[in-house]
Amino acid sequence: MSAPLRTALLQSSGTPGDPARNLAAVEARAAEAAAAGARLLVCPELFLTGYAIGDDIARLAEPADGPSSARLAETAVRHGIAILYGYPERDGETVHNSAQLIGPDGARLANYRKTHLYGCFEQEHFTPGAEPVVQADLDGLRVGIMICYDVEFPENVRAHALAGTDLLVVPTAQMHPYRFVPDALVPVRAFENQMYVAYVNRVGREGEFDFVGLSTLAGPDGVAAARAGDGEELLLADADPELLAASRKANPYLSDRRAGLYGALTR
Repeated sequence: MSAPLRTALLQSSGTPGDPARNLAAVEARAAEAAAAGARLLVCPELFLTGYAIGDDIARLAEPADGPSSARLAETAVRHGIAILYGYPERDGETVHNSAQLIGPDGARLANYRKTHLYGCFEQEHFTPGAEPVVQADLDGLRVGIMICYDVEFPENVRAHALAGTDLLVVPTAQMHPYRFVPDALVPVRAFENQMYVAYVNRVGREGEFDFVGLSTLAGPDGVAAARAGDGEELLLADADPELLAASRKANPYLSDRRAGLYGALTR
């Protein structure tokens, strides 16, 4: 069985509207995380550009293989760490709220487009993605990707469980008054789907939004192995394949489900 995957959760809002400074922040935090033994650094939703930046979202959007991707690939190789970052993705005339995973060798492993857009702000600036389950293999674990609001839909997370996701990474921009999501919902999602969930939030006030922080890595036992406060923080925790296997053996949720009863969920 593979060793635990030490995961670094970067709770920060960076510098909204300034991708160059945010790339420099990832560089510094990747070095810090790698020195602490981390093999994966997860950044928040839209960390590359900022969240509440209005029409600058479209102006700063880049394709998945754009210059920021190349810069972060260099950072990943330099420090031997995989990097998951949120950014506005341009695809022709379309802009998606996306998250991309770059491997420690600099390869682009997976790119996910947020499927459930929250509120008028996101619905005005983004086009929703159409692929609910996006995964990549990293250090013996299958890593799945969602963004913020996506994890609040139980069918969405269950689809990942059925597809074999071991660690679900969720860059987010969760705001007040919804602190119950990282406090309670995320550990429950991890337990009921028998996976790890890394929920990585922005912090502080940005435009009309006030982000709650409280980033967490929750395990298949429903326990938050690590939890941040409400300020900027680099949080370290392990996704342990041995605990995951033991928990799945003891918990029959997935094997006991009666899929034939749930047809109404697809309507």
